[in-house]
Amino acid sequence: MGSTAHHRAEGVGRRDLIKRSAALGLIATPGMGLLSACASSGGDGQDKAKQGKKTAKNPLGVNDTAGLEFVLFDGGFGKEYAEDAVKIYEHDFPKAEVKFAATQKIQSTLQPRFNQGTPPDLIDNSGAEQMDMGVLVGKNQLADLTALLDAPSYDDPGKKVRDTLRPGIVEMGQFDGDPVWILYYAYTVYGVWYSQKALDSLDAAYPETWDDMLALCAKAKKKGIAGWTYAGKYPYYIPFSLYPMIAKVGGRQVLDAIDNLEPNAWKHPAVKACFEAYYELYKKGYILQGTPGLDHIQSQTAWAKGKALFLPNGSWVENESANVIPPDFGLAVSAPSGLDASDKLPFGTIWASGGEPFIVPAKAKNAEGGMEQLRIMLSEASSKNFTAKVKSLTAFNGGTSGITLTPGLKSGVAALEKAGSNVVNPRLQDWYVQLQKEKIGVSGLGEMMAGRLTPAEAIRKIQSFADEAAKDSSIKHYKHQ
Repeated sequence: MGSTAHHRAEGVGRRDLIKRSAALGLIATPGMGLLSACASSGGDGQDKAKQGKKTAKNPLGVNDTAGLEFVLFDGGFGKEYAEDAVKIYEHDFPKAEVKFAATQKIQSTLQPRFNQGTPPDLIDNSGAEQMDMGVLVGKNQLADLTALLDAPSYDDPGKKVRDTLRPGIVEMGQFDGDPVWILYYAYTVYGVWYSQKALDSLDAAYPETWDDMLALCAKAKKKGIAGWTYAGKYPYYIPFSLYPMIAKVGGRQVLDAIDNLEPNAWKHPAVKACFEAYYELYKKGYILQGTPGLDHIQSQTAWAKGKALFLPNGSWVENESANVIPPDFGLAVSAPSGLDASDKLPFGTIWASGGEPFIVPAKAKNAEGGMEQLRIMLSEASSKNFTAKVKSLTAFNGGTSGITLTPGLKSGVAALEKAGSNVVNPRLQDWYVQLQKEKIGVSGLGEMMAGRLTPAEAIRKIQSFADEAAKDSSIKHYKHQ
């Protein structure tokens, strides 16, 4: 997972927190001195800018002469989209001096600023040096963005900003109760990725039930093609399709119970059924040989070369594998197959959620300006600009009309449209990073999919991990509201 390619991909911020960098030990975990120091509240702070007059064009009451400081993570999305949005801010507030900077060293650059109480007004808290969100929230270092969400949208004064956002964005920014501490700007679609050309060659459609999935894998195997591959070294990719399948089979409350670390949550019949379904892929020989030893790039490359039909992944895969995906590949994503007609939710139930987290520090000198910059970025024009330039959806629910979408992005949009309200957003990977990645992912699912644990053994092991986390007083615990 150490590839520099992930700096070019969708959902970079979120992935750097929960997938790539942590796997290499590049991210300090909650409670480590580095992050605690970063979130400490020492220093006298800075004088707050006097609030300006609230008007129809300035609903947040930005002081039109106050400076604005904006620090962006300089990663896969680049900085041009943000620079374009800054120009709009400068146009709207011509008397304000805007200081914009982009860096990959978010934590080391901003740690002294937080310690001194003099942070910037808006931060894209992303990348390998991402500051730990739980620590920042727990130490009251972030401003509540509710005022932004309740403000009129940039395009339509009759519609609140919150009403223009994609499903799950507001909830992702919450930790306890109603305050919203984080605004995730990018939007990632997780699911089962495949080649339409490969399915066409087998005269097959994407399978909606597990019996159909197994039948298609058997058909592919006869032609020397594996049914599935995945990032075997980082098996916490498997949940990208497994978790929404669990929700489809048992209802979203099953995932909520898992997120809440409730006793026996992993022993729900839907979990058992889905684990057994995935284990069949191993037992029947439908996993690409050698997959447990492959990293994300190797598995994606094998899949792109036609060695396997299906790959659980996120929508960054289009950029990350652009150099190996053939032009006629027909890249597509689907929600996971279900079990059968008894499933609680319809086919199309999918996991999609935000990435690239933006924050306004509690001690920002011009917090209103930071929120206004975000309000501008959540306009249709800024959203379209982002999507056109970096092949990624944004948190703005729209912004794709008139843009020529790449195959993967087009398929992702179609998948979201099909899902409608049936979009799930498991929170384990936000709330309990180590539990999700190292224990559930590597020690549980990874061992099961490699044939070293049965589904029953994997469930018992994972439940014990969850119970340990629930009883650990050093961990801050969160629950769905």
